[in-house]
Amino acid sequence: MELLVEELKKLLIGGGAHVGVKDATAGIPFNLLGERPHGLPYSIWQLVEHIRIAQWDMLEFSKDGNHKSPKWPDEYWPKETAPADKNSWDKTLKQIDDDLNEFIELIQKCDLYEPIPHGSGQSILREALQIADHNAYHTAEIIVIRRLLGIWK
Repeated sequence: MELLVEELKKLLIGGGAHVGVKDATAGIPFNLLGERPHGLPYSIWQLVEHIRIAQWDMLEFSKDGNHKSPKWPDEYWPKETAPADKNSWDKTLKQIDDDLNEFIELIQKCDLYEPIPHGSGQSILREALQIADHNAYHTAEIIVIRRLLGIWK
């Protein structure tokens, strides 16, 4: 079980085969967060805020039987293409990091295979894999936008 938890931590944080959210969002000029390159439906801000909302939802679902998920899809995606201010951007990045760290603490102390009591068959393992998969998918989109804007390595 220890090996599985360590591998899940690596998958959730990023690195190795893919870039994590923290690295993908580092050093983005504030004035470019709301840019949507031609033909793309989302800005970097919208993708990052969506990651925050979805990850928070999966964390809360994993630990709280009274949690009410946002309405899909409207409450999972911000309508604004850019954050209101730098503080909003910083707050979103901090919550993503804090929630991810809290989820990592959760996977280290619970039975990964046990069905979540208030779920419909989901386990913490399933939620961990879903967070990792979802974050990796949208992180790749962030990197594509950064490449198109000329602000990726």
